[in-house]
Amino acid sequence: MKRAVAFWALTLALGTIGSAYGQGASILVQSTTSTANSGLYDHLLPEFEREEGIRVDVVAVGTGQAIRNARNCDGDVLLVHAKDQEVAFVADGMGVERFDLMYNDFVLVGPVSDPAGISGMADAQEALKRVAEAEKPFASRGDASGTHSAEMALWADAGVNPMAASGAWYRETGSGMGATLNTAVGMEAYALTDRATWVSFANKADFEILVEGDEDLVNQYGVILVNPRRCPSVDAAAGQAFVDWLLSEDGQSVIAEFRVDGQQLFFPNAQD
Repeated sequence: MKRAVAFWALTLALGTIGSAYGQGASILVQSTTSTANSGLYDHLLPEFEREEGIRVDVVAVGTGQAIRNARNCDGDVLLVHAKDQEVAFVADGMGVERFDLMYNDFVLVGPVSDPAGISGMADAQEALKRVAEAEKPFASRGDASGTHSAEMALWADAGVNPMAASGAWYRETGSGMGATLNTAVGMEAYALTDRATWVSFANKADFEILVEGDEDLVNQYGVILVNPRRCPSVDAAAGQAFVDWLLSEDGQSVIAEFRVDGQQLFFPNAQD
């Protein structure tokens, strides 16, 4: 209730909208690839569109690119997974407010032969340090996405600068998660990926999850309405309706119900 009151006070003060959205409204969501590639939106959006009558179009790119697109006013809502960048987006006045939405986790995957011997390790940073010391191939997205940002933070905490080995054992694909995983499988390289993408990934070959469960591998997603003060093209009413639905009990339940091969891939935590 407080969130809705604050939003309407803001929009009335700005004069950006005069009435609630009407039938036939549509919004554009700038989002990360993991939510789209996992199939979450195929599960989620029909429910929202049925309840609210608002069509949602999604641009699925790396988090860094999604945020850049939203900064260029290309979109109504931002749904990504790089909290520091999301907080900065709001602090710069480009977003109205950021909310925790859901989480899953990152995992380190690699060939079952596991040449660096990291299988079963509980410390992700130590596992990465072992890969670096053994100079075994590691495939990185290298694209400023949320996953790449998380990977670089883990390397930094491990005291390793992988860029010093760029082009040697450390290979940057500059691509999305699916393409990076294909590269990793092709060159028998380790990789960091979000679990949702991994479960949905079809070309696993002899690869498996080797390191998981470290609290530093938690992957938090956030949702933000792009600020109509900065971007007059934003459909503030329809965009806020989508944000509110995602954070509601109904939206959170739909997220929790999404499964692939019997596995729950996203865990709603807006109510927390």
